[in-house]
Amino acid sequence: MVDVVEPLGKRILIRKDENRHKTRGGIVLSDQAEIPTITGRVVEISAQIERDIDFPIRKYDRVIFHPKNAIPVDLEANNVLYVVPIEDVVAIFRKTETKKKRTSRGAKDDELDDTAGDEE
Repeated sequence: MVDVVEPLGKRILIRKDENRHKTRGGIVLSDQAEIPTITGRVVEISAQIERDIDFPIRKYDRVIFHPKNAIPVDLEANNVLYVVPIEDVVAIFRKTETKKKRTSRGAKDDELDDTAGDEE
C-alpha cells in the first residue's frame, strides 16, 4: 500500500528542494539562516487548481513558495513535502528557447521610404 496525498481546495503539494548551505558565490550560510522563500517541485495539484486557467501550474514544475502558510507532511524520512496554498506560490521556473533577433538593413530602409512619402 502506498500513501497518497491529494491536496484539496486551492492547494498544491510540493517537495522542497534540499537546503543549500553555501551560495554560488561561496558564502557559507548557517543552519539558522532564515530564508523567506523556498524552492521545490510540484508533486500533486488539487482538482480545483488543475481546472483553473488562472493558475498555469503543472505537475513537476519547479516553484518558489513562501513557507508561512505551508503545512509540512512527513511521509518519507528524507523528503519534506508541503501542502501549500496557491496564493503562496510566488514564481514558477520555466525554460524557454532564446530567439536571436535579426535586424535587416532592408527593413529599416523600407520604413524610411514609407515615412518619406507621407511628407508630401
